[in-house]
Amino acid sequence: MGVILLVLLLALILGGAGFAVHALWWIAVIVFAAWLIGFGISGGAAAGAGGRRRWYGRW
Repeated sequence: MGVILLVLLLALILGGAGFAVHALWWIAVIVFAAWLIGFGISGGAAAGAGGRRRWYGRW
């Protein structure tokens, strides 16, 4: 009985970890897409204003 509970607990932990890793990949893809869009918009705005902005923004 203890072995069955241990196997079920291990499956639950690994299943939860797999879901978390999958969710983190989707979050990373969304953040990367937002960064690319922002990079493109800021590059277009800087070119239109006549000035050249750095990639790291206004620090």
